[in-house]
Amino acid sequence: MDDPDGQLVKRAQRGDRWAFEQLVERHQHRLFTLAARLLGSPDDAADAVQETLIRAWLGLPNFRRGARFSTWIYRICVNAVHDQRTKARRAEPSDEIELADPQDAFARQELATELQQALNELEDDYRVAVVLYDVLGCSYAEISELTDVAEGTVKSRIFRGRTKLAERLGTTAESSESKTR
Repeated sequence: MDDPDGQLVKRAQRGDRWAFEQLVERHQHRLFTLAARLLGSPDDAADAVQETLIRAWLGLPNFRRGARFSTWIYRICVNAVHDQRTKARRAEPSDEIELADPQDAFARQELATELQQALNELEDDYRVAVVLYDVLGCSYAEISELTDVAEGTVKSRIFRGRTKLAERLGTTAESSESKTR
């Protein structure tokens, strides 16, 4: 398997901190996005990513080179998120949204809040699959490897997760409209 991080991983496994820092720079944004979407809170996500990086550094000697580093570190992140959710069973919508047009700020914030709330209501298996596929752009094969389930199960979880999201967002939108009438 061709891993674009392969050379840096080899060096980091030999104790090269600069190589590990390069790996962190390559992946930290996507790790944060993954954690934030799964947890719903930027503060909790930052904690989960920090825990992910510590676990990755400590576990690096055991990383098997046949796997992709990105898949391995995303799995660590999902596990750290799970641990974080177990510790604190509450998740809050993210306040950090980049806005291009100030005129649409309220509408975008409201939509982002509704989407995050709908994501928070999904079962963990569905939320992980949807975020990995739709937010991070992971392939079915990567998600399958990361979650230890068959690709067919991954596809099913994405489909069901999206369906549940659409139902929740549709219900949310309808109830908002009825409140304004």
